Amino acid sequence: MPSLAIFLPLMAAAGLLLIPRLGRRMILRIWIATAAADLILIAIMWLGYHGGIGYQTRLRWIPSVGAGYHVGIDGMSLPLMALTALLFLLCAVYSLRETERVRAYAALFLFLETVSLGLFAAQDLLLFFVFFDLSIVGMYFVIAGWGHGDPARSALKFFLYTFLGSLALLLGFIGLYLGSEPHTFDMVELTRHPAFANAPGAAGLVLLAIGVGLAVKTPTVPFHTWLPPAHTDAPATGSAILAGILLKMGAYGFARIAMPMLPSAWQRYAWIVIVIGVVSVLYGALVALAQENIKRLIAYTSVNHMGYIVLALGAAGLATGNPQARELAVTGAVTQMVSHGLITGALFLLTGVLWDRAHSYDLNRFGGIAANAPTFTGLTAVAAFASLGLPSLSGFIAEFQIFAGVIGTGVPGAVVAGALSVLGILITAALFLRVLQKAFLGPPGELTAKVSDVRPAELAAVAPLLALSLAIGIAPRWLLSLIEPVSAAIVSLVSR
Repeated sequence: MPSLAIFLPLMAAAGLLLIPRLGRRMILRIWIATAAADLILIAIMWLGYHGGIGYQTRLRWIPSVGAGYHVGIDGMSLPLMALTALLFLLCAVYSLRETERVRAYAALFLFLETVSLGLFAAQDLLLFFVFFDLSIVGMYFVIAGWGHGDPARSALKFFLYTFLGSLALLLGFIGLYLGSEPHTFDMVELTRHPAFANAPGAAGLVLLAIGVGLAVKTPTVPFHTWLPPAHTDAPATGSAILAGILLKMGAYGFARIAMPMLPSAWQRYAWIVIVIGVVSVLYGALVALAQENIKRLIAYTSVNHMGYIVLALGAAGLATGNPQARELAVTGAVTQMVSHGLITGALFLLTGVLWDRAHSYDLNRFGGIAANAPTFTGLTAVAAFASLGLPSLSGFIAEFQIFAGVIGTGVPGAVVAGALSVLGILITAALFLRVLQKAFLGPPGELTAKVSDVRPAELAAVAPLLALSLAIGIAPRWLLSLIEPVSAAIVSLVSR
């Protein structure tokens, strides 16, 4: 079932490219039907999942180097695969009015869906790396081909930064392979028998290479500078996938690979990870507060929100501290991955409404939008409050667990780091309230008359994301019960 879910979009993409004379409407219908079928497949796997690594498939691939086609799902990968399928489906719905090179556009997004699902299901490092690298290629063409502003420059910067990070990641994976006995790329075996158990220096160098590669993708300060231009110049659907799915590949890699496969090194350098997390939280929020471009502002909030994840994973690696609190921090980090995908995906799709109507993201040129577009205003307000962590929405559940876990460790430095990071919520509240006041509730701006209310396809794409955020915020048990066993396993691996 995972293999079918992974490769179904790729087969549909190949069909779209090979079958001639498909009209625009038929292409979009095939795209939506494929994405919907993928979501149903993952829902079936969710209902049939009973713990551990489920639905495993192992095939020989490159036996000479101990690499195989090994996929499977667990309580951390399954929510992210479900998020991936949902967000790609809603981006397909959002694109119903797309008219520019629709065949290539749909095929690229279907290709990206395959590599995203493949990465979250991969249980082999080399397979993980292949999907990781292919995601860079797919998003490069989305930004360069359908972006606006200066898309060629932004796409090139995105590609060079993230490809350089992937090379560092490959060096780290080769290090893990050479440090394992027997040599293998299998993630399950590397978790059971960590490499470099008696070579702390080598383990530190391998963690550095893996950490740099994943930090670029996450991204954390100071490896974040590719993100704002890539988001600003990407189409709305491209930004939604980039923020909602591709950034999670880095955070997921920290929890799936760096922590359990290099537990002693992660524990030894946990304080560096915590500091990077705190800096990313505060820097991302403060720089977002200074932005006049709405889309660039949302891009910097991603640096802020991903910083919470890095902080939580760093605190979970501390040698001392309450184990239950450290498990709670990891649960909060994974919940934040899901929550951020829902909320920021919705925010970027909503900014696409502004570009579609007025071809501008400049805050100073809007005002009083609420009078012309009440539904658009309401959706934006809910997404903004979810992003700043308002109770009853998923952002609150995730951030509360992170803060409670980090501060609850009882380690003085972690308590200070958690307390400082709480300021990020205050700054985020200030910046989103500023956007709502200036663009939606203030006096009319020069472009306000061009902004009409959301169309049915736009509403159908955004509303489910916010509804799911509300569902998680009110009744999170169905999600947390899936994540918590994996969090406990990760903390026990780091503590051994």
